[in-house]
Amino acid sequence: MKRSTLAITATLSELEFLENIVIKLAGRRQEMGYTAEKVQVGWNALGSSSIEAYVSGDINISNNADLLNMPFTTCFLFTCIKTKRSDYSLTFVSSLS
Repeated sequence: MKRSTLAITATLSELEFLENIVIKLAGRRQEMGYTAEKVQVGWNALGSSSIEAYVSGDINISNNADLLNMPFTTCFLFTCIKTKRSDYSLTFVSSLS
């Protein structure tokens, strides 16, 4: 059996716009008070912030002989969390399709 190399790459359109949305999410100033809640010993209370954003781009799949280019638009959920006395940080990204 002949072995073939398969390469898959994804390119996002409007990356600066997407990055700006995530930075605004992570830089949220509103403190909901969840990080001050009392929890059992060894646990940390978390505050969370999420945003749903549409992302578009191209997926390229290639092997030794062929190249397939597929444009896509799909929705992602970006979630940031924070602990007491910390900044929000991006912790989870999931495609909703």
